[in-house]
Amino acid sequence: MTNRFGGFGGGGGMNMQSLMKQAQAMQERVSEANKELEEMEITASAGSGAVVMVITGKKVIKSIKIDPSVVDKDDVEMLEDLIIAACNEAYALSQKAHDDKMGPLTGGMF
Repeated sequence: MTNRFGGFGGGGGMNMQSLMKQAQAMQERVSEANKELEEMEITASAGSGAVVMVITGKKVIKSIKIDPSVVDKDDVEMLEDLIIAACNEAYALSQKAHDDKMGPLTGGMF
């Protein structure tokens, strides 16, 4: 039965059981999306592949590969810059994957 203000009730208002089912379905979709992001591997590189990083969709670094040809004890700064560039690219790609996967489910809240 609805009250005169359109609140919950047995008549025309949203029923609580329906809301609970919708919330549970949303929670399951978010949980599945999180699992997919954890398993997703995203590859980013810098310096034409001199530094390659693999990161998950949850922003966990899986690996970093460095081409030995860019390891120069007299130019450590260049290697540091390449690593930073690869990290930043990997992070940006991971964030985009996260936003693409979670945005439609959460309305951009996460």
